[in-house]
Amino acid sequence: MTTSHPRTRRVTIADVAREAQTSTASVSYALNGRSGVSSATRERVLEVAARLGWSPASAARTLAGAGAETIGLALAKDPRDLSVEPFYMQFVAGVEATLASRSMGLLLQVAPEADAAAIRRWHMSRRVDGVLLTDLIPDDPRITVVSEHGIPAVVVGDPSVAAGVTTVWTNDAEATRQAVEHLAALGHRRVTRVAAPRRYAYTVIRDDAFEYAARAAGLEHDIVRTDLSQDSGAAAARTVLSSPRPPTGLLFDNDVMAVAALTTAHELGLSVPGDVSIIAWDDSLLCRLVTPALTALGHDVVALGAHAARRLLDVIDGAAPSTHQDATPTLRVRASTGRGPVEA
Repeated sequence: MTTSHPRTRRVTIADVAREAQTSTASVSYALNGRSGVSSATRERVLEVAARLGWSPASAARTLAGAGAETIGLALAKDPRDLSVEPFYMQFVAGVEATLASRSMGLLLQVAPEADAAAIRRWHMSRRVDGVLLTDLIPDDPRITVVSEHGIPAVVVGDPSVAAGVTTVWTNDAEATRQAVEHLAALGHRRVTRVAAPRRYAYTVIRDDAFEYAARAAGLEHDIVRTDLSQDSGAAAARTVLSSPRPPTGLLFDNDVMAVAALTTAHELGLSVPGDVSIIAWDDSLLCRLVTPALTALGHDVVALGAHAARRLLDVIDGAAPSTHQDATPTLRVRASTGRGPVEA
């Protein structure tokens, strides 16, 4: 006698995987008749799916995006910071442009603690068909949630922390090396990176690349931690530029902090780039409007958002996990970087 799963809760491929003692990827291959699993595993998965009452029709409907017709994006940001940080607004614009082609919507949550719990709630209430994950940390609990529940997901970040989930990533290490080598070529001998919290995976990648490139060029170098806000960028700049041996080159992890540092340098009576050169991550309108205009590492963030959304729609439609490299940010040289000051 077979038993069916309670109708109050939809049976997912995660349920089948748990019962069959295999991965959700293997379950997906088996249920869709794809290669990649042994005959024994396929038979076990099919038997478990039938016993639990897994419904091919309802599953296919979900995979086709015909469930909630919505994807989710939970940003662990202070809404006040987001209002002045262009990156995510551009990213969301790209996501929305792609979703419009499928008449789908975006469920956006912006809160300091937007995390795995939000994604779990969305899934249990069937509010989203898939999720985009950004700003990952090592052993990120969101990866555990999407893997255990079989939630279609795309990580916007380095594959090293994605644990087999589909990723769209940029080569931040190469971009960081470009910035350091630019300062070294201009004759700067002391450089400081004003960085995001170390908990973010992308911060670790940029830190390592910065230190490697600085050592290779024979530069004195340091890293200062911030929370990426305008105030923390200004405070960091004031501290390092007022030190006995201030850096002559500064590399910031976002545009907002770099603009704040430019104002701080002027308040201290310093010339940019005469006394200190400034480089920002994430080129934006802010970088181009200030005087002097900021040299910045930039790429098409709208296109990045669109790319990530396309990959998520593919996953929702049943695509196997994959890795996709987006364009590497390039250095856009402007007036905020110049020859390093001559020292006595």
